[in-house]
Amino acid sequence: MTALAHRAFPIVLAAPSGTGKTTIARRLVESDPVFVFSVSATTRPRRTGEVEAKDYTFVAREAFQEMAASGDLCEWAEVHGHLYGTPRRYLEEATERGQHVVLDIDVQGAMQMRDRVPEAVLIFVFPPSAETLVGRLVNRATEGSQELARRLRNARDEMDAAGSFDYLVVNDDLERAVGQIRELVRAETHRTSRARQLGLDVDRIRSAIDRILEEGVASPRG
Repeated sequence: MTALAHRAFPIVLAAPSGTGKTTIARRLVESDPVFVFSVSATTRPRRTGEVEAKDYTFVAREAFQEMAASGDLCEWAEVHGHLYGTPRRYLEEATERGQHVVLDIDVQGAMQMRDRVPEAVLIFVFPPSAETLVGRLVNRATEGSQELARRLRNARDEMDAAGSFDYLVVNDDLERAVGQIRELVRAETHRTSRARQLGLDVDRIRSAIDRILEEGVASPRG
């Protein structure tokens, strides 16, 4: 055996709108099968090009509220007048497969994950500048001026939550940001608390040492 077995864990990416967390999440999932994208449930209308059960699961507000009340969502929040949430079963199924679920969620949802799924790793994607943030939102061309202003006000408020996250990654270069997150995940994977059977692995080594001692240790040469 060359490596210890470790438990997979959710990776939470949160940031103000326009910071690029969705692009980062997609790049992680596309580049390595160990990452799987979480499909959120939402009451938001479907945008052009979005695919049901791939980008989001689109549900009515009443159905969403039933999911939240029954505990089927491990986090949920209302953002820009619409409800978003993460079905618990996605996390459980992925963890059993040994995959890291990548959650592309808002700051409110990330704080709920901190309370309800303590093994999750929270990463705040930091915008390189306010001008870059505004430019990305404008270039997206999916909102009118009033909606854009509301997203910017929310972004200003969400920046206050950065200190509550485990890690900060500045998205000034996509490949560099993705690489930094990979390194963070690699380090987190080797935490002792994530080892699946540390006690058994320790006992295995100890027993082998005892057996070697009983058989007699060969004298070193020279």
